[in-house]
This record gives sequence, C-alpha cells and structure tokens, in this order.
Amino acid sequence: MLTNLHIRDFAIIKESEIEFDNGMTTLTGETGAGKSILIDALSLLMGARADSKSVRHSCKRTEISASFNIDAFPDVRHWLEEQELDSEECLLRRVITADGRSKGYINGSPVPAQSLKALGSLLVDIHGQHEHQSLMQRNKQRQLLDDYANHSELLAQLKQAYDKWHSSQDTFEKLKQASADRDSRLGLLRYQVQELEQLAPVENEFDALEDKHKKISHSSSLLEGCNQVIDSIYENESNTAFSQLSHAANTLDDLSSYDKKLEAISELLNTASIETQEASNELRQYIDSIELDPEQQRSLEQRLDTYHEQARKHRVMPDKLPAVLESLQQELASLDDADTRLDSLQDEIKVAADNYKKLALKLTKSRKRNAKQLYELVTKGMQELGMQGGKFEIQLIDNDKNMFSSSGMEKIEFLVSANPGQPLQPLTKVASGGELSRISLAIQVSSFKKGQNKPALIFDEVDVGIGGGVAEVVGQQLRQLGQTNQVMCVTHLPQVAALGHHHFRVTKTTTKDSTHTALEALDGENRKQEIARMLGGVKITKQTLAHAEEMLTMASGKKTKPTPA
Repeated sequence: MLTNLHIRDFAIIKESEIEFDNGMTTLTGETGAGKSILIDALSLLMGARADSKSVRHSCKRTEISASFNIDAFPDVRHWLEEQELDSEECLLRRVITADGRSKGYINGSPVPAQSLKALGSLLVDIHGQHEHQSLMQRNKQRQLLDDYANHSELLAQLKQAYDKWHSSQDTFEKLKQASADRDSRLGLLRYQVQELEQLAPVENEFDALEDKHKKISHSSSLLEGCNQVIDSIYENESNTAFSQLSHAANTLDDLSSYDKKLEAISELLNTASIETQEASNELRQYIDSIELDPEQQRSLEQRLDTYHEQARKHRVMPDKLPAVLESLQQELASLDDADTRLDSLQDEIKVAADNYKKLALKLTKSRKRNAKQLYELVTKGMQELGMQGGKFEIQLIDNDKNMFSSSGMEKIEFLVSANPGQPLQPLTKVASGGELSRISLAIQVSSFKKGQNKPALIFDEVDVGIGGGVAEVVGQQLRQLGQTNQVMCVTHLPQVAALGHHHFRVTKTTTKDSTHTALEALDGENRKQEIARMLGGVKITKQTLAHAEEMLTMASGKKTKPTPA
C-alpha cells in the first residue's frame, strides 16, 4: 500500500508530506482548493507526461516521492528483481525542472519514465471523474474485461502467435506477388548476374587495381627519378651524398684526437653514410621490380573500365559491386526456388493459424465466463445506485472468421438498459450524464470485487452527479472495497466523506503575492466541522452539526443517541 507521499513545489503546493494507512481515505475541501492536485502528483510519479507547468511559480524544480509497502504484493517484488532494483522496499521519486526536463528514480536508481509507468501500473489504479468518457471506447471496454479476467499472460501469448502468423502471411503475399512478375524479373536478373559473374568482382580488388594501374602507368617516371636519386647519393663518380658524408666523418675522426666530443658526431656521420648506401641498394631492388609492360597496362585499364561501367548500371560505387552481385544472386536463387518456398510458407501459415486459433478460442471462452460474472455484478451495483430495474450486459461480437487480430477474434461491447422495459443498447447511446456516471461507478467498483490485488485504488470525484441516498451507497461500496484494498477517494459528498476510515482536508490560502494549498488530517471535532460544512455550506447550524455527528457515528457502526428536543 501507499504509506507516504511527499510533494515539494508542485503546482500551488509549496511542501506537503502525507502518511497514509489501510482502509478508505477521503480527501475533501472547497471547490478549487486543489484536491485533485494530489492525484496529479501521483500520476506524474507513475510516469505521466511532465512539463514545466508542473513546477510552482518562481521555483527551480518540483520533487515528488512516494513509498509503498509491498510485503503482500509478490508481483511488484518480482518486477523490481527483474529490473535489478532493490526489492526490499519500493520508493519512487520524480524531479521536474522549470525548463521541463524530468528525471525518475526507483529505490534511488535513475530510470526512464517508461519504467515508472510500468511499475506504477502494478502499484496504483487511478479512476478519474471523467472515467465514463473513456468507457465509450470499445478498446477500453475490452481492456476492462481483460483486466478483470487477468488475461495479461494469455494476451501476450496470443499477440506472439498473431505476430508469427502475420509475418508468415506477409512474406507469402510478397513472394506470391513477386512470383507473378517472376518471368520478366528472372530474365533481367540472369543477365545482370551473368555480367557481374564475368567480371567476378572481389572485395577490396578495385582499390588494389587502381593502385597497380597508377604505378604501371607512371613506370617511366619512376625509373627515371629513382636512377637520378641513386646517382646523386651513391653511384656518381664525384660529389655524391655518400662520398661527402664519408669525407666529413673521416675529417671529424682525425680532429677527435684533439677533442673527444667530436667522436660521437663522427659516429653519426658514419651511420648516415651506411644508411645512404643501404637506401641506394633498396632503390636498385625497387627499380628491378618496375615493369614496362604496355600489355599489362591495357589489361588493367580494361578491367577498371568494366568496373566503372557496371557501377554506373547498378548506380553504386565500384567497390560495392561484390555486394551487389551477392544480393542479385540471392534474389535469383529465391525466385528460382519460389514455388518450393511458397509451399513451405503455406505450411508455416497453417501451423501459425492453428496455434493462434487455439489461443484465441481459449481467450474467448474465458471472456464469456468472466463477462457473465462482471455484468451480473455491475447490474447488481446499478440497482444499489438507484437504477432499479436497470440492466447491464457485455456482448462478444465475432469478427470475420478469417480476420485475426492481436487482441482476439471478437469485439467487446457494453450494453445497458437504464430503466425497466427499455431494451439493451450500446453504452455509447446512454443519453443521461448522471446515469452514465452511475453506470461507470458500478463498473469500476464491480471490477474489483473479484479480489484483484493492487496496493492502492484512487477514485477522483467519481461520485460527481450523484446525491441523496445513492451517495451513501457509493460511500458504503468504497468503504467495503477499503476492507481488502487501500482506497483513496477525492469527494465533494458528505455521505461519502463520512464513511472513510481516514479523512484529510485540502485548504487553499491566497495572499497578495501567492497561493498555497495545504493538507490536514481530520478527526474528532475537526472532522465533524468539515462534514457539517459539506452539508450546510457557509452557515453551519446546530442541526447541521448534529446531522454531521450522526453520519459519522453511523459510519463507525455505533448506535446514535436521540437528539434532545
């Protein structure tokens, strides 16, 4: 369950820290006091999209953190272990800066918002006051039924089977289309492959050919230049680099008898003369390797021309031709083997389709079974919420038998009859907003009566449009949920607020320069005053206080004493 929520510089909240307990907690306050801001803060903590508007005016950043007791929730602990996060505790934190940047943390480790969202889905269910609007969508109706029936694992298996079938079917259709144009394509492919196979391009060959061609086409210049260098450094009869270095070394060697420091310099000159001689020898060997072969030069030029010609045809660089040949050979082999591949794919499609249908049938049976359970609960809830004679039903509409989808082979539609004698019709055609709000609440409350395990359930003014005795029934239903789940309810109804096990009041203080929202735990006289305010408005009379006290006493299960005349 949610044990602690800490908020700093969020919207109009400067700082607030709230300790939560088991059971049903109600949050009340004047309209505009900021009751739903707490829900917005939790939504951000659960990975909702953040922006700079979240940060309180003139502040640098917003910080929101919450801790959860997960002792009774092994699925949460398992998720934390899978993500290699500390699983002994569950602490979430989010920081949003004034420029809109956001950072998330789980147990002190930085995580992306997607991880906050994944963990948040296991920790908290938030039902907003406009929940009935999303219930108009068929996808939402299907999701609600599947959540009620705990179909997440079965749906994952079905999607995997669907993806396998769809991939094989897509490949089959593409290959079948290619086969229709195969004859003309085969002729072109065979011609292109034959040309390239005659060239037989090899990886890195083009660059080597260019280097070799450059050398052989400049062989005369290379021979002439290298011979000139040899003459100048060693073989000329006079004034070569070798002879000058040797003479200089000998001169310094003689002079070193007067100063030993010249010996090292003389040694350097001797080394230089030896290296000059070695350079001359290597140049002679290089000259011997140079071939003046016009025929080889023509052959190289022809091969390079062919490379360039094929590169233009295939619109690639010449060094990419080996890859082009390999790709064309693979396509040719694929088309040559198309009939065999088509037969193989048909077998794959049949196996994948059979596996999909098996899982889809299992899902359909479970949906039918759980749909009956859920619509009976919702129908009962509608009666309790003042819609006597109303009826709710969940219809499974078969798709086309040949139409697969990742969510199963049927559509889900919620049907309702709000009054006795009226026919069932789609939820989207229910005209009354008040009726729709009550039906939505009955669906939300009923969907948890199967014992779904969530640390915290939050209802944000889901009782809007409801009053009188029906409001008390709503409170009783939420209080009943609070026996097995932690329930938080933002409400404007005193009948609901009085039935909470715990009560917080949200207040807003406005000064000339700023606005602040604060949260206060209520009990005893303070709680009675708040219930009286909700009952009586601006002026609170003794009768109003007596009524508030009676409501709180009845909610606690105690007997009320007669009020003195």
